[in-house]
Amino acid sequence: QFELVESGGGLVQPGGSLTLTCEASDFTIDSLTMAWFRQAPGKEREGVSCISSGGGVKYYADSVKDRYRISRDNAKNTVYLQMFILKPEDTGIYFCAAGTGSRPNADSMNYWGKGTLVIVSS
Repeated sequence: QFELVESGGGLVQPGGSLTLTCEASDFTIDSLTMAWFRQAPGKEREGVSCISSGGGVKYYADSVKDRYRISRDNAKNTVYLQMFILKPEDTGIYFCAAGTGSRPNADSMNYWGKGTLVIVSS
């Protein structure tokens, strides 16, 4: 069964850092765009970042640009999201997704993880 599993979420103080990991099983990601989305309490899901199949093209939402870094290791079937200088407004459930496109468009994603919770609070 195709599966994406996120890990690395947790509670962090404002200004802190976290690294999220997304590992795929039962399918390979090397031909797919990989993306991260997040959903804050009471808000709609938003695309945060995505990376092309080869890793050469990356996109970041304005709200996280210069603070987040997306990367992938196709040999490990894994994608990462490094988050720095975290703010309370970064709080939410972070979802990993796999699909197509150069922007994190939910309609273009074929596979989704169940999410990992990030809480930024003092």
